[in-house]
Amino acid sequence: MSHPFPLSSFKLSSEEQLLILRRLGLKQVRWSPGKSDLQTDATPAPQPEAVVEAVQTISAEELARERHRQALAAQREALHLCEKQYGEAAAAYRQVIDLVPREPRNARDQSVALTTALLDKMLVEGDLNIRLLNEGAGDRGTAHALNVSIVSLLLGRAFGLGRDEMLDLGVGALLHDVGKIELPPRVRNRDDSFTAAETHLYQQHVVKGVALAQQMGLQPGPLLIVAQHHENADGSGFPQRINVDRMSAGARIVALVNRFDGLCNPLLASKAMTPHEALSLMFAQGRNRFDATMLNAFIRMMGVYPPGSTVQLTDDRYALVVAVNSSRPLKPRVMVHDPKVPKDEALVMNLEELPDLGIRRSLKPQQLPRASLEYLSPRTRVAYFFEAVPTAPVGEMAA
Repeated sequence: MSHPFPLSSFKLSSEEQLLILRRLGLKQVRWSPGKSDLQTDATPAPQPEAVVEAVQTISAEELARERHRQALAAQREALHLCEKQYGEAAAAYRQVIDLVPREPRNARDQSVALTTALLDKMLVEGDLNIRLLNEGAGDRGTAHALNVSIVSLLLGRAFGLGRDEMLDLGVGALLHDVGKIELPPRVRNRDDSFTAAETHLYQQHVVKGVALAQQMGLQPGPLLIVAQHHENADGSGFPQRINVDRMSAGARIVALVNRFDGLCNPLLASKAMTPHEALSLMFAQGRNRFDATMLNAFIRMMGVYPPGSTVQLTDDRYALVVAVNSSRPLKPRVMVHDPKVPKDEALVMNLEELPDLGIRRSLKPQQLPRASLEYLSPRTRVAYFFEAVPTAPVGEMAA
């Protein structure tokens, strides 16, 4: 350890040296009574009040700094773990897609293995946080497939689906767009500027996906999800134009989540909605497009302000929602713009533990003051993963 003393073993001879030792934050020191000078007077000399106050002040400040360092380290480690697991899932998904044309049965087995791995992490006791990840977590197709899979599984968990049903749901969600690998790249993502011919070609990805799913030997549950993920509750979807009564439960979930991710992460980032805006639009369209029960459960799970939403708090500060407890979403975890704290040292605040602080309103990123926009850095692309809610809050602070 670095210190100003010439040796690590020495005799204390002044209050100044004692203060330096306290500042070092040592966990343990060795004291040798035999080498110490004994006072002739048994009554210890009183310390000057200034020294006592300085020691107490330094100790309190050091304790606060140490707690901040530990909380920040835990916060970074938790995010790093989520991003690491997401990266592993992204690599596994890309391998599945690479295998589909050449080894469809192997691709099926790999997709089941990936979904099983996600379920092993998800089907645990207690609540789960839905976490916002940093950008750069994969190409758009991979990010979309994982977002739809992860959020669909979380919604299935909220509905209390059994493990076999969850496995079917996860595999179907993962492969819902598999037919796009047989489309020209320019029409793989729907665009408002498409001609009628381009729209028709785009819609063919469902039929092509069903054919590939059959070659893979998918079970009926995932197969129906691939076939029905673009159907609407009122029969206005495609390709079969069936209504909600003829859609499987898994397809109703994936159709809902697929729409949400499409609104948040369109091909052109300039057209992206905030997660809060996307939920508001879906709620307005709910009667026509979605299963009402599914939609209400989805909004309850994600909260009014899903991760990725930029908000203003009731104390007028600006914040980015970074995590939501899927069982108690009304008080999310937020990163707050605090000019006194460097952005890379900002701790996440758990609004659930701050009853006097809440969210006043949602804002578009461009509505934020410039300093808040640069500090919070809202994501251009929204990517989600999940983690178990820690029993003891980690990396959080009070207002």
